[in-house]
Amino acid sequence: MPTSALTGSQPGTTYVSMGQLKPLKIRLESASNGAGCGTTGGEGKASCGSSDGPQDMPAEVWDKVKNHPCYSEEAHHHFARMHVAVAPACNIQCNYCNRKYDCSNESRPGVVSQKLTPEQAVKKVVAVASAIPQMTVLGIAGPGDALANPKKTFDTMRMLTARAPDIKLCLSTNGLALPDLVDEICKHNIDHVTITINMVDPEIGAKIYPWIFWNHKRLTGIEAATVLHQRQMLGLEMLTARGVLTKVNSVLIPGINDQHLMDVNREVKKRGAFLHNIMPLISEPEHGTVFGLTGQRGPSAQELKAVQDACMGGANLMRHCRQCRADAVGLLGEDRSDEFTLDKLDDMEDVVYDLEKRKAYQDKVEQERSAQQAAKQQALAAASALQASQDLKVLVAVATKGGGRVNEHFGHVTEFQVYEVSAAKAHFVGHRRVDQYCQGGAGDDEQLPSVVRAINDCHAVLVAKIGACPRDELMLAGVEPVDAYVGEFIEKAALDWFNDYRARVASGAVLHQHRGDAAIRQGAYTALAA
Repeated sequence: MPTSALTGSQPGTTYVSMGQLKPLKIRLESASNGAGCGTTGGEGKASCGSSDGPQDMPAEVWDKVKNHPCYSEEAHHHFARMHVAVAPACNIQCNYCNRKYDCSNESRPGVVSQKLTPEQAVKKVVAVASAIPQMTVLGIAGPGDALANPKKTFDTMRMLTARAPDIKLCLSTNGLALPDLVDEICKHNIDHVTITINMVDPEIGAKIYPWIFWNHKRLTGIEAATVLHQRQMLGLEMLTARGVLTKVNSVLIPGINDQHLMDVNREVKKRGAFLHNIMPLISEPEHGTVFGLTGQRGPSAQELKAVQDACMGGANLMRHCRQCRADAVGLLGEDRSDEFTLDKLDDMEDVVYDLEKRKAYQDKVEQERSAQQAAKQQALAAASALQASQDLKVLVAVATKGGGRVNEHFGHVTEFQVYEVSAAKAHFVGHRRVDQYCQGGAGDDEQLPSVVRAINDCHAVLVAKIGACPRDELMLAGVEPVDAYVGEFIEKAALDWFNDYRARVASGAVLHQHRGDAAIRQGAYTALAA
């Protein structure tokens, strides 16, 4: 079976000197007409970048997204990002947020283990980028709001561009302070900005935001939501005019804004948003949020997919978001922040930023990526040629540890990637976090039911290996465990399995049945507890 040239590879130890670094040519972005791919006029795509390449968008946009794991679904299999927690303050209160809660092995927005000064943050970024050459993006996403802490945010960006000029810069904001700081964002060459927009109707906003702090006053209710909405729309328009790529995050809150997010999608598309990321509400009571304590539930997997599907044709959709911590490090879906804590950074005094090693590694990633695309196109051609059951469409879960391949043991999975497969396409539609089944080398039977529930709407799960007990449980639940495609690219493996499935259905060997819903595991752990 083929195996990835990159899977399991570790960074080398050869470094170049700081003298080989080149200063960044900071430039102001000029106004752009339509920064997104298909977001201004025409039909938006189901997932901008899931299989899009340079042929699908302007060259300057492709340069910005091609190795950005959040802005390109394809890139997220290969490239990593990191967040630095330099922005502790916030200027609004959201009913789904409680920044006082921290669990070191849990992934959730607003959660951090250590707050950093700008100097500590830059040191950490250089250390991470030297150890993880596929780390291409630095973002500031809290734990508060990046633009409620403008000095710390922009000091970090300024110092980092001098030390690591090849790293893309991003920030996330609620948008309240955004219009006042667009010039500063452009000055620092920050060309990716995420705005959290949960409503375009202040009456709905009043149910989500108890207060905002604006012009030295605390505003509440519809007045607060009206100001926030106006500032968000203005800020988005200003960024689009300056050619900054924008991603809009929306939290899906059943019964509050689930039917409203189509309006949000339409309005942000009008204003040039590049991507719209609709995320499930996380509302476990132990997090101490207003929604968690008042019993507001999050959506099921199929409820989330239904809202995302209803928005297709509007702003391009992002479906691969992992709702990362504000100090996350690594590929989306993993967190290596424990390798770079402040005490460990103190022992890394001689770290030298290694541009050549980073470029060499990223060149290999591009080769792997091209091979993945070629394999997918070949598999799609085979699927289209097969005449059996042309109208079938199913979900397939995949166990992967990166590289775009089926390469993870079922028991080691902390999240499954889910693909929708038909004769015409195989595209990523989401992920399902689970608590790891294998604990200390043995399966934890108590975890197994929740793992099965997480992929209960899938017809099959593709894995590198699986034990007898989980295999039996999956088959009993109607999910087919498949270990015949270990090491293969995901889309090719999913399509090859689907062709076989269609043939079995056509022959009568298998009766095709609709699957039920699946449970979203809120706040699933990203690593074993210490």
